[in-house]
Amino acid sequence: MDYTTKAREIAGKMTQQEKALLCSGKNFWQLHGFPHLDVPEIMVTDGPHGLRKQMASPDNLGLGGSVPATCFPAACTTACSFDPALLEEMGVALGQECIKENVAVLLGPAINHKRSPLCGRNFEYVSEDPYLTGKLASRLVSGIQSQGVGTSVKHFAANSQEKSRVVSDSVLDERALREIYLRQFEIVVKESQPWTIMAAYNKLNGTYCAENDWLLHQVARQEWGYQNLFVTDWGALSRVENAYLSGLDLEMPGPGNGTDKIILEMLQDGRMTPEQLDVIAIRLLDLILKSQHPQPNRFDPQQSLRLAQKVAEESAVLLKNDGILPLSGKNQSIAVIGTFAKQPRYQGAGSSRINPIELDNACEALIAKGLAFEYADGYLSEQVSGNDDAIAQAVKVATGKDVVLVFAGLPDSSESEGFDRTTLSLPESHNRLIEKVAAANPNVVVILQCGSAVTMPWLDGVKAVLLMYLSGCQSGKATANLLLGTANPSGKLAETFPKRLEDTPCHAYFGQNKIIDYRESIFTGYRYYDSAKKEVLFPFGFGLSYSRFEYSDLIVSATKLKATDKLVVSLTVKNVGSVPGKETVQLYVAPLNPTVFKAEKELKSFAKILLLPGESRKIEMVLDQNAFSYYNVAIHDWHVETGKYAIRVGASSRDIRLHTIIEVKGTGSVPIPVTKATANVYYALPTGEMIVPEEQFVALLGHPLPLPGKAKPFTPDTPIGDLRATLLGKIFVSAVRKGASKQVKNIPDMKKMIESMVLDMPLRSMSMTGSMTKQKVLGIVDIFNGHLIRGLKKMK
Repeated sequence: MDYTTKAREIAGKMTQQEKALLCSGKNFWQLHGFPHLDVPEIMVTDGPHGLRKQMASPDNLGLGGSVPATCFPAACTTACSFDPALLEEMGVALGQECIKENVAVLLGPAINHKRSPLCGRNFEYVSEDPYLTGKLASRLVSGIQSQGVGTSVKHFAANSQEKSRVVSDSVLDERALREIYLRQFEIVVKESQPWTIMAAYNKLNGTYCAENDWLLHQVARQEWGYQNLFVTDWGALSRVENAYLSGLDLEMPGPGNGTDKIILEMLQDGRMTPEQLDVIAIRLLDLILKSQHPQPNRFDPQQSLRLAQKVAEESAVLLKNDGILPLSGKNQSIAVIGTFAKQPRYQGAGSSRINPIELDNACEALIAKGLAFEYADGYLSEQVSGNDDAIAQAVKVATGKDVVLVFAGLPDSSESEGFDRTTLSLPESHNRLIEKVAAANPNVVVILQCGSAVTMPWLDGVKAVLLMYLSGCQSGKATANLLLGTANPSGKLAETFPKRLEDTPCHAYFGQNKIIDYRESIFTGYRYYDSAKKEVLFPFGFGLSYSRFEYSDLIVSATKLKATDKLVVSLTVKNVGSVPGKETVQLYVAPLNPTVFKAEKELKSFAKILLLPGESRKIEMVLDQNAFSYYNVAIHDWHVETGKYAIRVGASSRDIRLHTIIEVKGTGSVPIPVTKATANVYYALPTGEMIVPEEQFVALLGHPLPLPGKAKPFTPDTPIGDLRATLLGKIFVSAVRKGASKQVKNIPDMKKMIESMVLDMPLRSMSMTGSMTKQKVLGIVDIFNGHLIRGLKKMK
């Protein structure tokens, strides 16, 4: 059906008031409907790894209850599958569950770049590699949308930390923006055309993303060919006029906040034309119409749970194994230590929190497998400091056992939406437990449940480490199968595990307040660690198996080619182990002697295959111009340099098994915008901490750094925490914090999230509740600025 034509017909029958009303939500989760035009209301709801449908007490923080749903593994986990087909299968299941609940759009996937392992929301993001993120996310989007359910790819763009995320300004050079922070969005748009894209809270180089014409209109629509609509993150709209004239289509939420009135005023005084409003209305109507034709409801909860378990098994990463795994399970005396074995950390905290239809745990799953063991808590679920009595009891249980399984990780209080981590360390209670147990028994297996990279000071003292990440509501069964060898680990790290926080390339700049310098430019993740020859705990792409694989016979279709030619790379992989296993073959391209600074190598293709013992298979991967290009800001376009490139194939970024060299004729001669003379640090990375002098970052940016904004006068964008500079503000902030704390009095692990988010929330966010219009917010701003009478008039 041609939904756009039908949408255009309906728009022709609507009044301007109706079109303006359509531009913001009816309430927290629904879009306006118009029964007299046969336009129904539709519902959108949080994802991205499950359905968080709320019918009462709506919120976007994961505080209120939601309908029971399948909690699939989080993106930090599924990324390690390196399996686009598996992500598409998961997407189909998510779409089917949305159909069952009459949900039109699932808000996800979240594909922001993992700039630092400290980002509190990293569990919801995919990878430190934009190519991997784009390829996995595009298939997830395709799977969901194949069911007639929309997606909302988020958060567009350069949202890489939780601190001040609603008002911060991400300052980064155009090349890093294109290659690292926009590339995954570009892949998803071109391959899957998501029904919606969610504009991020933050500013991008001085302009809020929701009102950034360059980002929304020039790049996404004109360059990439994006055809569908842009929606704000919840409460992200700052200036209505700027947003709707720059590419925004929908503000959420919209319970009577006055946006429609502002749009009508814009029409009346000529700031917006009727034709511009029509374009927006047609996009919104197109979304509503096509969501009315979903696939038949085929949701099967048991089938969905089985898939959740399968995804967890395919995504778990075996980081270390000195032969202790898989467990034989026969005649072994076993100890299970750690509260996470009974009360698993299986998902992240915040807006993606799912109410699972069923939740298992490792203890129950191991018992169901016939395994006998002795158990000890070792720590309380949210305990940060060690408990001597609990640890002593765990040591007693572990002493003399053939195998000790220690379940450890990060509790919700350590990582969550709303705040960032301050350390890579596990809680002291977990580290001390592992160290004490390992000292009493050398046969320790650590099972980690966490949403991002952690340090492991006890690594040398344990026999094995199985990283489950946050593996969903069937994590118990998946963990048991992996430990016992019923499932063979095949996950590969989608992010580097550094040895120290100081080794991370953005360490000196991450967590800045309001103005955030991305001084490391393109050197993030393995692009930095491998280029700087930095020792890491575990490299990108790393993961062990109960099988072993040999690589051989690397062949390229040409050793000399033009940039526009396709290069076919083939090789043979053989399972030389004794059990069936899956291997992920990773292909990296390494420019040799480039004239512009580049990463030492970049992932450009990958393939995951299943091989039986003794089985060999030939793999082919095709590289196009994108594999050799970089973004040249002098011409504002992608460019391929003439020169030699190494084709490197391996099992991780540090485990290259085969390589060859080819010559590529580039796409012409172009200026080099930033040279060694002006920005030497990017050509010769420091061996110590990555420190970029301001003048070199300015040379890269091409413009001066922005100056910090003045604290006064207050504006609608002023964070509530900044009001504490006045006596009235202190009283107001105290009242707001007290009210917010009441919301989470029964959810103690979310208190830290709420405290942080309240202080960072701008005054304009108060219009999200529906009890206050944008006009009233302006009145409050006037009052805090000392204009009491004027403010009270606006409050009427």
